Amino acid sequence: MASRWKKASPVLLAGGLATIGVLHFVAPKPFTRIVPRALPNPEALVAISGAAELACAALVAIPRTRRFGALASAALFVGVYPANVQMAVDASRTSNATYKAIAYGRLPMQFPLIAWALSVARPRE
Repeated sequence: MASRWKKASPVLLAGGLATIGVLHFVAPKPFTRIVPRALPNPEALVAISGAAELACAALVAIPRTRRFGALASAALFVGVYPANVQMAVDASRTSNATYKAIAYGRLPMQFPLIAWALSVARPRE
């Protein structure tokens, strides 16, 4: 079972990154809303992060570039964390319990994503 996960893990990571990357272009509004207020031009930042996710997906999908792509993915997950914090700050100002649950739930979920990307970056035995 562990070896199956080892084989599927990079494919799943690449697929997830590609899906979210595409969503940055198809439906950018939710991403634009959570860009930290201190940063300029949220639309451009959403496009840049979407392109970065697509690039990471492609790099992870190719065995020869997988390690670099997975390390870049981990760095990307760290880099977009402030958007999750902004979403939680915004959620704290609303009475929408569902939005709060999603916003607060995203904060700790970034750490398993980082760990996952780092595990994909490790050489296979």
